[in-house]
Amino acid sequence: MATAVQKARQTRARGKAKAPKTDKAYVYSWEGADRKGRKVKGESRASSIALVKADLRRQGLTPTKVRRKSTSFLSNRKKAIKAKDIAVFSRQLATMMSSGVPMVQAMDIVGRGNDNPSMQDLVLALKADVEGGTALAPALAKHPLYFDDLFCNLVEAGEHAGILEDLLDKIATYKEKTESLKGKIKKALFYPAAVIIVAVIVVAIIMIFVIPQFESLFAGFGADLPAFTRLVVDMSKFVQAWWWLMLAGFIATIYISAFFWKRSRKFRQFIDRLLLKTPIIGPILHKAAIARFARTLSTMFAAGVPLVEALESVAGATGNTIYSDAVLKMREDVATGQSLQLSMKQQPLFPHMVNQMVAIGEESGALDSMLGKIADFYEEEVDNAVDALSSLLEPLIMVILGTLVGGLVIAMYLPIFQMGSAIMGQ
Repeated sequence: MATAVQKARQTRARGKAKAPKTDKAYVYSWEGADRKGRKVKGESRASSIALVKADLRRQGLTPTKVRRKSTSFLSNRKKAIKAKDIAVFSRQLATMMSSGVPMVQAMDIVGRGNDNPSMQDLVLALKADVEGGTALAPALAKHPLYFDDLFCNLVEAGEHAGILEDLLDKIATYKEKTESLKGKIKKALFYPAAVIIVAVIVVAIIMIFVIPQFESLFAGFGADLPAFTRLVVDMSKFVQAWWWLMLAGFIATIYISAFFWKRSRKFRQFIDRLLLKTPIIGPILHKAAIARFARTLSTMFAAGVPLVEALESVAGATGNTIYSDAVLKMREDVATGQSLQLSMKQQPLFPHMVNQMVAIGEESGALDSMLGKIADFYEEEVDNAVDALSSLLEPLIMVILGTLVGGLVIAMYLPIFQMGSAIMGQ
């Protein structure tokens, strides 16, 4: 199934095949006349004025003036290609091909009409490959940063079965749903992380700039400070003396963690296992991994990809090394003739409901449909869990911040209150 894709990846890795360079496209404004002599004007994107004029003549227009539009640095700068851009590309290509537009022409339309110059270059490079006789799957495999094995395998299955437009539409739906799920997970993690960072910054400012002012005021009292105030003042002195070491330690921790995350699978497994066991966040990550597993396997199985090959791609799409290892073990079991449901039972990660629904799907011959329903259920579960988490965290974070900042304020004003009480007692 994936022979052509694997060959393309190996060739690209050896450096023997590179994506052909495409001419840079610019925006041209033009004026002209149609067949009835009426004046028309508009804008076109092309690599030269000659191509713009040729394109206009093909449309039955007579160009009278064509000039390149000046673009600012900000409007012409390259933008990163996101997963959403790949999903839109798949959807547009599927729509045009299902309408009878040839693939090369569809790619030209999609590429030149894209607002992102980086995406435009990518699509036009694909178009050049396909125009030169390369199948779409190997052409996509030359760009693994944007098209993973799962994407390429599905496209190759569609090409072999003659249903490429249907598979591209399924890929677009799959990408949209998985990106939506990722967005929900990021939403669940971003809010508490952002609040913690703001809290650390606020406390650091108070420790470094505010408390020293109170300390100089307390020095003129000539009396012993309360234990709580003394503790806060000592903490302030420590932060003032060693803030650079604390900052360097924080940056070093981030760098080392990123270093080992990229190079050590055992480290990734440790972090993923820790996250899965984390209260509140862990259950959300469990549900998200199951949703991605079910959605990916449903899409590939519906495309006619054999189950053993599908599970290999699904393992990398779960987004968690613990689930990835479990899926690879399931693949080994399925390869020996074991049913998917039985192999899933041996992995403690999958709930009883998921096992039973997969068993029903296998028995009824509608595994892809049943997996799709599992994915829908768990995606909705993640959505509800994220909303509940946000509602829970807002008051909890307010209480923590209030206690933290309020404690510092009380520590600073406690000596003043005691001095006022002593004066009143006299």
